[in-house]
Amino acid sequence: MRDFDEITAFLGEWGPYQQLVFFLLIASVLPNGMNNMWMVFIAATPHHRCLIPTHLNISEAWMNRTIPVEVGTLQYSKCRRYRLDVIKNISENFPNGEIDMSTVEQEHCLDGWEYDRDPYLSTIVSEWDLVCDDDWQGPFSSSMFFLGMLVGSLLCGQASDRFGRKIVLFGSMVIQIVFNIILSFSPNWEVFSLFNFLGGAGHSANYLTTFVLGSELLGKSTRIIYSTLGICSAYAIGYMLLPLFAFFLRGWRILLLVLSVPGAIFLSLWWFIPESPRWLLSKGRAQEAEAIIRLIAKKNGVTSPTVLFSEVELEEMKAKNVKSYTVIHLIKSRKIRYITLINLILWMIIALGYFGLSLNTPNLHGDVYLNCFISAAIEIPATVAIWLFLWKLPRSFTIAAILLLGGIILLFIQLIPSKLSILVTVMVMIGKFCFACAFNMVFVYSSEFYPTVLRNTGVGTSSMAARATSILAPYFVYLGAFDEFLPFNVMGSLGILAGILTLFLPETLNVPLPDTIEDMQHIKGLKFWIYKKQNLSNQVEKLGKDNIAAITEEY
Repeated sequence: MRDFDEITAFLGEWGPYQQLVFFLLIASVLPNGMNNMWMVFIAATPHHRCLIPTHLNISEAWMNRTIPVEVGTLQYSKCRRYRLDVIKNISENFPNGEIDMSTVEQEHCLDGWEYDRDPYLSTIVSEWDLVCDDDWQGPFSSSMFFLGMLVGSLLCGQASDRFGRKIVLFGSMVIQIVFNIILSFSPNWEVFSLFNFLGGAGHSANYLTTFVLGSELLGKSTRIIYSTLGICSAYAIGYMLLPLFAFFLRGWRILLLVLSVPGAIFLSLWWFIPESPRWLLSKGRAQEAEAIIRLIAKKNGVTSPTVLFSEVELEEMKAKNVKSYTVIHLIKSRKIRYITLINLILWMIIALGYFGLSLNTPNLHGDVYLNCFISAAIEIPATVAIWLFLWKLPRSFTIAAILLLGGIILLFIQLIPSKLSILVTVMVMIGKFCFACAFNMVFVYSSEFYPTVLRNTGVGTSSMAARATSILAPYFVYLGAFDEFLPFNVMGSLGILAGILTLFLPETLNVPLPDTIEDMQHIKGLKFWIYKKQNLSNQVEKLGKDNIAAITEEY
């Protein structure tokens, strides 16, 4: 049977209809870029200290001495103060504050906290006092978003493989919009965390399904452009818009409401974006697929063949696609199980590095809004780079080289003197550039070696594994509390490990997209060549030196 690209070759690669679908789909990714990192601002922890009641009748000199200084630092304590009743008594006897405070008893912030209102007017941390003994709750809220993305990755893959790409795409848009609005009216931290989880599920499903739908609607020559310069650039632009919105809307509730507006606008694309004909064919729904193909031909101004699918092909479709495929099929055969295992580890490490470095931007030297903007903007050259890489370079070796480079750079950060904080920021951004390249490339790479009947399930399951480690990213950043270089050392080491593992995956450059499990290509990564070399040596030993030339020619 002919493959889908051969059947639809008469449509052309870049007709008016493909151009329309291309730009509409990438535009729909803009809200994802804005929503993916808004926890950087909404769950930010402003500078804070214990609240001193204004009715306390002590002098201004003593008011400034009610907060102790942290041992070994010049910073005021964020979680403790001197006992106010003791301070009041001492202040009456020593009005100028000339006394050794080391013997004065301390207490917790019994009256709450006061927060700096620059650069944030309000965050969930300042509104619900998620500091000190409750400081785990801020990162937990972020982790709930990533947990939702994990669940969404798993469910959307199977749902779109079963019910269709289009319905899952727009259903996930609705989920994002609804829960963003609900989040902005959250009465407490518990409600916020719950609906943040549900919104994360919609976010993940939206991005993944957009990626797969475009890959299946567009031709081979535009598929790479769509996956890199298209969808990844749109995500980066949305990410860059986030700090701009946050700069002018410094209250977390109004920021969430405004970020819901673009998603609502893009719901109107339902009437312009078709279902994937490739998916319809994989389900044996040839009549619906043919209707969409003929519509595309009409919009492109080309003549459709009288018969798109022969009777033999239709019968093959019916016989071949009655079977339902699930995530179990990713581990059912040895070859697919081998690919899936390494691919999952690769996604997990890349996601941890990418989100860890992204969430860490407020801790870098300089303005938080500028750092976030630079962290987003660095993804534009990363997108251009992977577009160039994917045209001519082998996927597995390119991703491996990028991860090795990023890992080495992050490990070198510990050698930079602390006074060169700007250089540290530059090195972190280079590391982020490498992980952004790898993250974008692995989406394309995974979609190329999984067959149509398992493509969305395969990519969705891979994304699920990535989200599993993303849950740890907010806490991963806090490793810096023990050692400021520890997060970078761990990320760098994992990056090097991921680079090595990538070499064992199959190469997909210039290989047609497989439609069935049987179409999956033979392993052509490092393990394949090692196996061939070992097999060659074994045969040489068995057959003798006289047959070396014949065996060498065979391999």
